[in-house]
Amino acid sequence: MPIPHPKTQRTFVIIKPDGVQRALIGEIIRRFERTGLKLAALKLTVLDADRIWKHYSKDDAWFIKKGTKIASDRAAAGLSSEKEPIEYGKDIIRALEKFMTSGPVVMMVWEGNEAVNVVKKIVGETEPATSDVGTIRGDLTIDSYNIAAIDDRAVRNLIHCSDEPQNAEDEIALWFTPEELITYRLVGDQILYDVNLDGIME
Repeated sequence: MPIPHPKTQRTFVIIKPDGVQRALIGEIIRRFERTGLKLAALKLTVLDADRIWKHYSKDDAWFIKKGTKIASDRAAAGLSSEKEPIEYGKDIIRALEKFMTSGPVVMMVWEGNEAVNVVKKIVGETEPATSDVGTIRGDLTIDSYNIAAIDDRAVRNLIHCSDEPQNAEDEIALWFTPEELITYRLVGDQILYDVNLDGIME
C-alpha cells in the first residue's frame, strides 16, 4: 500500500461553545487558511454526551494520575479531598461534557502538509494563560486552570485540536462520515506543492 503524501494529512478541530458565543469562528478559520491549510469538512452542531466520552476516551491509569494531581493541588490550597483520585480524574471529563454540550460548536477537518503539527502550533498550549502570544489561545482568551478549578468547571480555551495523526484519524471518524469529507484542489495548492510550478509563466 503506497504511503500517503504528507500534503494529504488531515486533522480535526472543534471551535468550542465559548469560541462560537464570542463570534470568533471567522478569526479562527482565517488563521488556519493563511498558512495554506485547506478546509475538508465543516459543520455547526450541538454535541451529544455519549460521543463526548468517546472523544475524550481515557483509561483508569489516566484518571488516577490526573486525579492524584488534583487532590495534591487541593491539599496545597487548603481544600479537603473527599473523593478517590480516580473520581477527581473523571470529574475532568464530566466538566468537559457539561461545557461541550452547553451550546453549538463548529467541527472542522483541515488538510495539508503536517496539518496536525501546524494546527497545534497555531492553537497554542491547552491553558490560555500560559499560551504564547500569536497563538489562538494566547491572543483571544485569558482563562486559566486556576480560575477553572476555583469555579469547578472546564477551562474555556476556545478550541480543541488533535494532538497526533492517529488521534486525528480517530476523531475524524467519530464525528464525520466519509461522505462529509471533501477532496478538491485549491488554486494555491500549485504554489505550495507543485514540483516545478508548471504554468506560472504565460
